[in-house]
Amino acid sequence: MKTAMPLSKHAILEILDTVKDPEIDTVSVIDLGMIENIHINDRKVTVDVLPTFLGCPALEIIERNIVKAIEASTPAETAKVRFIYDPPWTSDRITLKGHEGLRKFGIAPPPRHMEEDGTWHVDCPYCGSTYVTMENIFGPTACRSILYCKSCKNPFEAMKPISNI
Repeated sequence: MKTAMPLSKHAILEILDTVKDPEIDTVSVIDLGMIENIHINDRKVTVDVLPTFLGCPALEIIERNIVKAIEASTPAETAKVRFIYDPPWTSDRITLKGHEGLRKFGIAPPPRHMEEDGTWHVDCPYCGSTYVTMENIFGPTACRSILYCKSCKNPFEAMKPISNI
């Protein structure tokens, strides 16, 4: 039996805030800024989702989790995810709550701005130190790099800044 939650954009947004990233369970698809639009036509829901990068291996899981959450919590007949690429996702779409969730997981959030020369700096998510070095620009996924904190001696991952600028 489905919960009698109303079928509205607000309700869908609340539901999507519970759909966590499959790799980083401290952030939701809302926190990551992946939701571009919600379409409700009668009792059919379509959610436009911006992938964080092309070829993300978690897209099928994200799609399945979004559909399952909407269908389980609303009177929707169907729920569908449509991956869109315009506008492109950028790391500045990550919310402040998302930044906190990334730090909690041990990943430094992307910097809010890049230097004029294209360089960027992040602080250690464990101790907050600015004394960090880039170990490898290539991390476990295309959107993350590996860094090392010289203060607390911990390696950590950082979200790469991705911008339209």
